[in-house]
Amino acid sequence: MARRSAGLVKLIGLCLTAGVLVAAVLFPVVGSIGLVSNRAADTVDQTSGDLAKGELPLVTTVQDKDGNAIAYLFNQYRIPTPSDQIAKSMKAAIVAIEDRRFYEHNGVDWQGILRAAAKAGSGGDTQGASTLDQQYVKNYLAFVLGKGDKDAYEKATEQTVARKLKEARIALQLEQRLRAEGKDAKEVILTDYLNVVPYGNRTFGIGAAARTYFNTTPDQLTVPQAALLAAVVNAPSTLNPGTAPDDALKRRNIVIDRMRDTGALGPDKAAAEKAATEYKAAPLGVVSPLNTVSNGCVISEGDGPANGFFCSYLIDYLAKAGLSLDQLKTGGYTIKTTLDQAATRAAKQAAEQQVPKTTDGIANVMSVVQPGQDSHKVRALVSSRDFGNDLNAGQTAYPLPSEVTKFGAGSIYKVFTAAAAMERGLTGIDKTIKTPGNYCSTVFKDGRKPYCVKNAGTYGEEMTLTQALATSPNTGFLGLEDQIGSVAPVVDMAYKLGMRETMQGVNDDGDPLKADKSNGPSLGDATKNENRGSFTLGAGATSVLELANVSATLMSGGKWCPPTPVEQVLDRNGQPVQLKEPACEQVVPKELAYSLVQGMSQDDKGTGTSAGAARNSSWDRPILGKTGTTETSKSTAFMGATPQYAGAVMILSDSPNPENICGGNGRPLYLCGNSANGIGGIYGGTAAAPTWFNAMKVIHQNLPVEQLPPADPKYR
Repeated sequence: MARRSAGLVKLIGLCLTAGVLVAAVLFPVVGSIGLVSNRAADTVDQTSGDLAKGELPLVTTVQDKDGNAIAYLFNQYRIPTPSDQIAKSMKAAIVAIEDRRFYEHNGVDWQGILRAAAKAGSGGDTQGASTLDQQYVKNYLAFVLGKGDKDAYEKATEQTVARKLKEARIALQLEQRLRAEGKDAKEVILTDYLNVVPYGNRTFGIGAAARTYFNTTPDQLTVPQAALLAAVVNAPSTLNPGTAPDDALKRRNIVIDRMRDTGALGPDKAAAEKAATEYKAAPLGVVSPLNTVSNGCVISEGDGPANGFFCSYLIDYLAKAGLSLDQLKTGGYTIKTTLDQAATRAAKQAAEQQVPKTTDGIANVMSVVQPGQDSHKVRALVSSRDFGNDLNAGQTAYPLPSEVTKFGAGSIYKVFTAAAAMERGLTGIDKTIKTPGNYCSTVFKDGRKPYCVKNAGTYGEEMTLTQALATSPNTGFLGLEDQIGSVAPVVDMAYKLGMRETMQGVNDDGDPLKADKSNGPSLGDATKNENRGSFTLGAGATSVLELANVSATLMSGGKWCPPTPVEQVLDRNGQPVQLKEPACEQVVPKELAYSLVQGMSQDDKGTGTSAGAARNSSWDRPILGKTGTTETSKSTAFMGATPQYAGAVMILSDSPNPENICGGNGRPLYLCGNSANGIGGIYGGTAAAPTWFNAMKVIHQNLPVEQLPPADPKYR
């Protein structure tokens, strides 16, 4: 009795529903998609029958400079497919199993409602009243407008009379609107349905499903393949062909039987029965492994482990340029980047040759930028470590080649001191500077005492600025800072030439500044506030990419440009997207920049700090170069450039508890404790420089040898 009473209640409810739906037919098509609220669930709740306003979430494709795909970004893996490229077998299969009266009703199946009501009255199953139109509405609300958001999905699929009424009303309105526009309503709705619904295994829409399960296109789907995909739509998680093949096969065969019953296999019953039997005997035929695509920057196959660092930088760069990650994962953009695969492979190989990827606690990173007057294109961002999340395999997802690391570049920062002094006319590349063994500043303090430094090697009492840049005496550059009178101009020079995020984007500990700067001041401001003479020795946080861009700025005649990873962004319709990128700036006079290039041209020659590395790699081109090592040898670096390419390398202790690094000069690198003065530690010329020369030797193959630009007499 209780069961019959419950069935009667359902019958009354369905009859009331039918009555309300009849009234809904008379309603005008009202409103458009409600986009007032930012909450996806509210958007779903406010939607009317005008579903054409939303755009399908699509896959963004990231390409290298030659147009080869290197990564995909998406929330829903979907390949939109027009009606004429979907096999008739697929359309017939979905209609047969989901809504056999699809071509007879106007969006709501009144006969289906009455059948469901009758079953409810007798205590039976109430399913069967939802049309393809209604299912399309539900899936559109959940996965297109709601973008798969959990709250939106629950709102679009909640089991309430109000939701079913709304769904049916929208379905009726949708067919009315399409006919009023002179369109084939049924063909549009069926095609849109097949492009929207999920098919399991992170695939949405028939295009992605055909590729994922059968490595084919929707127009080539056979009857058994189409039947399987139609079966999967019913319950993508429980009918997964990979994890529940028996259940998927059983449901597929039910679909084939329904296709036979609806005449989809032909009008001759005997022939249709024979065909159905043959189709049901066919194996599932799903490819193994599934033909899926990687989502995001962590890609294990091909060059993914190397390209991931570039991909990560690209996402961060685009976010600052006006394209958020959410937009990238839904917008269907095509992004042609500046990534040079040949340069990346060369840099990756050189980095691993110096520091194997599984080396405990040590990473070797390199960034390559192409100089230019209009742009500085990033060509490679690599690490000795692969990009990924498997720590045991020596992987890391930290963007080491592009982020501001907490490690210093050492004496490379002497370049900024030299540039600031030259800008003020205090010295020139051929002028001599004092380089005593020890020097105490008359300007900078160490507490209450004068700030004092000593040289790491044996030098004469004086030498030209060019010789000093090549051999790197500490005392000479602290003396130049004294002549400048303050560290502020040196910090400003570092910022102008390219250390922008390093100087203003992180705090004194190397942590990113918060939006409200509550964890500030910035590293640059802290250095100025305390007037730190030690800045010229480069102990603070440093971005390797920005170091590379500094050498690109000098080689570009003092023209700074943001290190861009982007050639072009096209939207889903193939139209260019304008990014909010900083404009290039002439930050120092061309004459100063080119004179400093000449002043840095001896590092790889004679007694220069990278001369040994240059000889070992058989380097034979003119460069600007500068090595650097921090006092405790927890990091070491090299910055260099030719007129064609600029690059920087840093070897750093990337363990949770960084230690000094020892070895180099042909010996394996290893962690060697925390002695205060880095005794026995590595140097830029013997550890970082070899990576630069080995990589650039390959990158410059088949390129003409270009001479460095001449110095100007004013800065000699």
